[in-house]
Amino acid sequence: MDGATRFHVDCPSRLLFEQIADKWSMMILTVLDERPARFNELRRRLEGISQKSLSTVLRRLERNGLVNRRVLDGMPVAVEYSLSPLGVTLLQPFRALYRWTCDNMKSVEAARQDFDRRTQPEKIHAAMD
Repeated sequence: MDGATRFHVDCPSRLLFEQIADKWSMMILTVLDERPARFNELRRRLEGISQKSLSTVLRRLERNGLVNRRVLDGMPVAVEYSLSPLGVTLLQPFRALYRWTCDNMKSVEAARQDFDRRTQPEKIHAAMD
């Protein structure tokens, strides 16, 4: 990168960042850090994720080389997901971001409340118009 950070619309890193920095990707990779997991186990552990969203995110993570998918023999056929070596390299930055979130949640909440107090008259005025 040069001295001035620029986010060009056609930069491949921009698309990759979008695909790995969303909440579900981060949560899936964190769950898989503990051990490989089947689809339904992931779904149970990630409250609120739909089957479609989980499937989409897993495919995207697999395509980007961050997750391995293995078909298990048996009836019915099952699929197990695990972190790839490349996926493991994302865990340290994700842990740092999670730690920052936990460490700063009170400050963020205070900032939100301050913002809401400052903008409340705007909301009331807009509702009256």
